[in-house]
Amino acid sequence: MMPYIQSLISTPLGAALANHLWQSTAVAVIAAALTLVLRKNQARTRYTLWFAASIKFLLPFSLLISLGTHLKTPTPAVASHDSVYASIDQVSQPFTDPTPFQQTTAIESQPTSSNILSEALAAIWLCGSLTILATWFISWRKISRLARSATPVREGREFHALRRMEESLGMQHSLEILQSNQALEPGVFGIFRPTLLWPADISAHLSDDHLNAILAHELGHIRRRDNLAAAIHMLVEAIFWFHPLVWWLGKRLVEERERACDEEVLKLGNSPQVDAESILKTCEFCVESSLPGVSGVTGADLKNRIVQIMSKHVGTNLNLGKKVLLATTAVVAVAGPLAFGLVYASEIRANAQSADPSKPLPTFEVATIKPSDGSTPGVRLQMTPNRFVTTNVTTQELIKFAYNLRSNDQIAGAPAWIGSKSFDIEAKEDEALVAALQKLPPADNTDQVRLMVQSLLADRFKLKVTHQQKELPVYALVVAKGGIKLKPSDAATASDARPQMIRMGGRGHLAGTDVPINALTNALSRQPETGGRVVVDRTGLTGNYSWTLQWTPEGQGPLGPPGSANAAPDGSEPSFFTALQEQLGLKLESQKAPVDTIVIDHIELPSLN
Repeated sequence: MMPYIQSLISTPLGAALANHLWQSTAVAVIAAALTLVLRKNQARTRYTLWFAASIKFLLPFSLLISLGTHLKTPTPAVASHDSVYASIDQVSQPFTDPTPFQQTTAIESQPTSSNILSEALAAIWLCGSLTILATWFISWRKISRLARSATPVREGREFHALRRMEESLGMQHSLEILQSNQALEPGVFGIFRPTLLWPADISAHLSDDHLNAILAHELGHIRRRDNLAAAIHMLVEAIFWFHPLVWWLGKRLVEERERACDEEVLKLGNSPQVDAESILKTCEFCVESSLPGVSGVTGADLKNRIVQIMSKHVGTNLNLGKKVLLATTAVVAVAGPLAFGLVYASEIRANAQSADPSKPLPTFEVATIKPSDGSTPGVRLQMTPNRFVTTNVTTQELIKFAYNLRSNDQIAGAPAWIGSKSFDIEAKEDEALVAALQKLPPADNTDQVRLMVQSLLADRFKLKVTHQQKELPVYALVVAKGGIKLKPSDAATASDARPQMIRMGGRGHLAGTDVPINALTNALSRQPETGGRVVVDRTGLTGNYSWTLQWTPEGQGPLGPPGSANAAPDGSEPSFFTALQEQLGLKLESQKAPVDTIVIDHIELPSLN
């Protein structure tokens, strides 16, 4: 069972749900700690904290993070942010796939059982939600019928007492009283146009003071909009009914809202004894408790409420220190995810290299483009200090390199031929430009080459693009337990004879020579095993490395004959995710994140020479 559960969590939807539940639980725990600190303060403050914890279940932090990604204008990324970002990402995403290669194996070995389990869990959740909604709907219909059959009150002791109290409280809208023959407790029904349901026979058992206390209590519910808050939490319970915490939150909300109304009654000058007696008389008269959607008088723990009332306990106002504590907590809860989104925006946008429209793109001195004839096996994209060479590279791959895209999903509006027609390109850089590029760090050097390829695409392919951002499933490349197994490059021996390059020697074989980690993530993003996801660097590794990765590819594809460079592996190599960890000391973790994409507005087959 556990491998199947782990495989579900490893999916984008499963990981997002698990992270949301973890974050919401943490917020509820923080709220509980704050209510302990504020236990001697007013009940309405504690109620606000519990309600905020409930709202968190409907508001994933990912929404605030996504908002943060749109608040920052594109600026160059700062390398020192990488380690900080990785640490934040580890904390905010604890349920991302911890061992992708193990989970992939589980999915492959029993895909049918995993699918059945996911469908069964979805069916159970849906049945639970529908059952809860149906129960509440039946209760709402019951109380709605009672309201329709009740008689509006236009005069009498209750009517005039209510109007006097509304006037003293400065309420602008008059509350309608509906008198019912049912032995229900007095309660407020409705959210946007609330009405007071009043049992016809209860007034005979109440003195004027008791009547005023009950009316003050019900007006407290209306002024606080308790029915709206209760309806919102009912939605939380219907969606997250499987989480015990939401039911516990519901009890805390009822408890604190009733205490808050009790405190309001005492603040209006009512006697504690009268208030307590009014509650007890209501309990003695009524044979039914309040229904969902109705704010009554007798909710919560009656014994504790009576004790609090008789001890004349009215919570104190917040002092400066507690106000600062609550304000700081609120700012961190909102500003934290927004700030995370700002950092994320910098990191993501820095990966999409595009030219400043006010400056001309750097260009190659000369470039030749020819259709690939297939005589040379494999696919090659090579950069040397003065040349850019491709072999059997499709226009799609060329666009991905030029704009630093990791996946085909990042390109929209493309004609089919950009993924099928391959070209051999040999471009030469100007000597003066070569000298200037050699003074730049390797990453900046590569960025300049990307811009030159953008210029080549615009000139020879007539490419025009528009940049957009979408939230897509991604894989984060991180260091596996035990450390990396990559070979660091020796700068002293690096030369033109050992250029930076990645070779793809057929399906299931990748080799990198003196390349940065982002070159590896680019290559991994192109593999079928990553399912079209973008692979982003979260390793924190700098510098260049050499490595070889061999695995048995999933499925079948257009492979070459036995003995050729593009021949099918014999199956002796491990699976993709296992090979990545065993051979390179790296692993992929499933996440979801904003990703830069481009829309192709225009492109043509290139002019050849």
